[in-house]
Amino acid sequence: MGLILLEALGAGLVFILIVWWTMFSGRKKGELHDEDETAGNDASSSDEKNPPPKA
Repeated sequence: MGLILLEALGAGLVFILIVWWTMFSGRKKGELHDEDETAGNDASSSDEKNPPPKA
């Protein structure tokens, strides 16, 4: 019984280590952000930037 609990504890520690590694191993200053966060969400702004081709 003790061996099963020890194995479960080891698996939990490995899981926590993997989560910790993936959370904090990225860029040193965090994720890069867009210069204009509101652009691209509005349909009219994308139409102004990319007009339909003329037939």
